[in-house]
Amino acid sequence: MADQSIPEARTPRTPKTTVKGKTALKGSDSENAARADGLSRRRLLGTAGATGLVLGAAGGAVGYAARPAEATPLASLGADQVMFHGKHQPGILQGLQARGHLVAFDLAAGAGRKEAAALLRRWSETARRLMAGEAAQQNDTDVARDAGPSSLTITFGFGYGFFARTGLEKQRPVSLDPLPDFSSDQLDKARSNGDLWVQIGADDALVAFHALRAIQKDAGQAAKVRWQMNGFNRSPGATAHPMTARNLMGQMDGTRNPKPTDTDFDQRIFVPESGSKDATSKDPAWMANGSYAVVRRIRMLLDDWEQLSVKAQEDVIGRRKSDGAPLSGGTETTEMDLEKTDKAGNLVVPINAHARITRPDQNGGAAMLRRPFSYHDGIDTDGVPDAGLLFVCWQADPLRGFVTVQRKLDRGDALSKYIRHEASGLFAVPGGAAQGEYVGQRLLEG
Repeated sequence: MADQSIPEARTPRTPKTTVKGKTALKGSDSENAARADGLSRRRLLGTAGATGLVLGAAGGAVGYAARPAEATPLASLGADQVMFHGKHQPGILQGLQARGHLVAFDLAAGAGRKEAAALLRRWSETARRLMAGEAAQQNDTDVARDAGPSSLTITFGFGYGFFARTGLEKQRPVSLDPLPDFSSDQLDKARSNGDLWVQIGADDALVAFHALRAIQKDAGQAAKVRWQMNGFNRSPGATAHPMTARNLMGQMDGTRNPKPTDTDFDQRIFVPESGSKDATSKDPAWMANGSYAVVRRIRMLLDDWEQLSVKAQEDVIGRRKSDGAPLSGGTETTEMDLEKTDKAGNLVVPINAHARITRPDQNGGAAMLRRPFSYHDGIDTDGVPDAGLLFVCWQADPLRGFVTVQRKLDRGDALSKYIRHEASGLFAVPGGAAQGEYVGQRLLEG
């Protein structure tokens, strides 16, 4: 987890420009987000109000996010809005959100391409409305009536089995082939994979739940829930100043995520458009500007972890617990010195430290964009907490991204003793829907 597997660093806000009276981001592929200048429709209790756009992207090692450089007043959270339409789907480039839901569906018996297209059309319209702070089109539950958009994002993806169910096997990407088995896996098949995957995130729990309920209701008779998981992150404005988030192990984590300013960012994270110099034959045209999401439920064995001394925990991770700086010295963002030794000649950053193993330069440049959620699903009868990480990472090629790093972790990561991979999924997430389109339209109607 650590440098390639847990929460985020917060970074300065992207420069802004004004478009049609709204404050919008200037530059980078996060132009589909902007900040609200007024109160939302729901905040005005049904009166039409103007909300602008918000948020872009910036880097951290394991959870990627872009939050403003200044502390965020809690009262402003509801007004933040992310646009549904854009080059990429929402929920990839935006910052970590305070509340999240991951849910997978299987198409119902007898449902095929026609039913799937109608479902994605319904889901896309619901996502567009809710992300704008509007009520669902039909039978809105009013759960989020008093709140603004609260940075709500809703993201859709397709699993391996979806293509056979819809007769679209020839359009299934090679990159969607099932992930290999890893020795540390203890996977529950009932909570893994699925025909369709939906990621929901927001900075308000009721707004996120409202979206989850609307998506479930929209599924109707076309699809049924296969599994569903709930997660959370630190709320924006919860700290005196912006800082890297901590995971449930107490580790400050988020220093080496790829950044949009990196020259190869798009190449690593997003599938290129057909005809571009980076396009490959294994990616079908409908995946242009999309990405592949690996989803893992990683349980943290907190009782075992908390028995370690702080020094022992730092040796497992390779970073100081207090401020996230590498054990080789410096600050959180200082480059790790893998060759530095102590007076006895021992490596300062242990050979099996998680941060050492996951470094891109130790994995052929493999990189993933991390947007995880922590989770806590209660306490077992023996008093052990069922808690950990809902790992979500994005990459243009999961074989070169997640699989490369996980194989190396499998061979000797010191952190493996304190975590357990319990569920897994891989999903093809197409590019964003243009105005008048629904997500996946180029696949389902191509």
